Amino acid sequence: MHGAALPSWVALAYLLAGGCFILALRGLSSPESSRRGNRIGMAGMAIAVATTLLYYHPRPSGENPFKLLNMGTAAEILGAIAIGAAIGIVTARRIAMTAMPQLVAAFHSLVGMAAVLVAAAAYLNPDAFGIAVAGQIHQVSRIEMSLGAAIGAITFSGSVIAFLKLNGNMSGKPILLPARHVINLGTLAVILGLIAYFVTDQSAWVFFTLTALAFLIGFLLIIPIGGADMPVVVSMLNSYSGWAAAAMGFTLQNTAMIITGALVGSSGAILSYIMCRAMNRSFVSVIAGGFGGDAVAGGAAGAIDRPFKRGSAEDAAFLMSQAEQVIIVPGYGMAVAQAQHALREMADLLKKEGVSVKYAIHPVAGRMPGHMNVLLAEANVPYDEVFELEDINSEFARTDVAFVIGANDVTNPAAKTDKSSPIYGMPVLDVEKAKTVLFIKRSMGGAGYAGVDNELFYRDNTMMLLADAKKMVEEIVKALG
Repeated sequence: MHGAALPSWVALAYLLAGGCFILALRGLSSPESSRRGNRIGMAGMAIAVATTLLYYHPRPSGENPFKLLNMGTAAEILGAIAIGAAIGIVTARRIAMTAMPQLVAAFHSLVGMAAVLVAAAAYLNPDAFGIAVAGQIHQVSRIEMSLGAAIGAITFSGSVIAFLKLNGNMSGKPILLPARHVINLGTLAVILGLIAYFVTDQSAWVFFTLTALAFLIGFLLIIPIGGADMPVVVSMLNSYSGWAAAAMGFTLQNTAMIITGALVGSSGAILSYIMCRAMNRSFVSVIAGGFGGDAVAGGAAGAIDRPFKRGSAEDAAFLMSQAEQVIIVPGYGMAVAQAQHALREMADLLKKEGVSVKYAIHPVAGRMPGHMNVLLAEANVPYDEVFELEDINSEFARTDVAFVIGANDVTNPAAKTDKSSPIYGMPVLDVEKAKTVLFIKRSMGGAGYAGVDNELFYRDNTMMLLADAKKMVEEIVKALG
């Protein structure tokens, strides 16, 4: 459809859809406005899809690109949309909030595969997409479709590995292949070389070889990344899916796809940068390999032999009921135990006793950006009680009790003092400055995703509450009642 001019109202509809997407991103930047942002985004997508279905679809070369779809084609497309919508609705209703990271990774894989399939369809039948003359694909279109296929394939295979790691089907520890950097760089160089060659030769072996290598590099890039880096991986794959969609938007000359893809790609890239900054790590270091690859042996095992103070639910209930302020620090352990509802009930009881309750969220707590915020929102925790690291870190020194539930690496003081630690330099929550730290953990025998022991466990002002997070919080609720 290169060279075809869009009718002014179609261009206006796409512009309106793009405006909705921008407003949606703005709304999603804050928990208070996230629902409104989500609705605006849905409205924008409805406008974009409806406009595309009615007036913009593949057609033979020389035929009016804006004529209405025939009824048979429309029925097929609407049928496919209905099937997809039904699957999406059922999945959204059944999925547990604790499994949201896996769902996001799965969605990213679908976006990537969609880009690959569209690129393959455009390559196999370029005349129907208006990107060829006498069977010869325009050189610009070759670049667009090869980039879209490559990025989409990387997104798909990388997201599959991320899903398997998040879902527990594959170990969350880094899987370090021999000479992985050489293999990865070599494969990426071959892919770029094939994309350049595809501009001069549109042979099938070139297109499908670069696509196959892109699938391979997606696996190779994500396998070495450990669980601690999953928030960066999720946001990075989100960015990839956006750029893949944008590339295919150029191939299809679809303004809505270009705008949407660019917004998703750029926002995902910015989020990846924020996540890396939150861990004081470079993006390259994350891709090169995750936390825990060179973890010090014995960190978890040695922890058992060190003295620590152990408490009970009754001890915790007494300390918090006598406090003026309690700061709750949730982590992935809370998500696994699905303890967020019991936690909110505990906070409500404390507030009835006149205790000030706040929640401290580390940017990389959990397995995806905003994971803890989503879980707390599900439990109807008031938004004005939830604070980010930079907004609440200074308050720990004035806090009576820091209640840590399932958070490990993001509270480890070694990040500030131990230069040999793999998390050294990562900004952490200053929970150790509180008068008393209550730390819920299943046992003393396991380290965090970074593979290092948390010295906070053994401090004089720390009391360890060793139990399942949900069970322990429920016992504290009973003791408070």
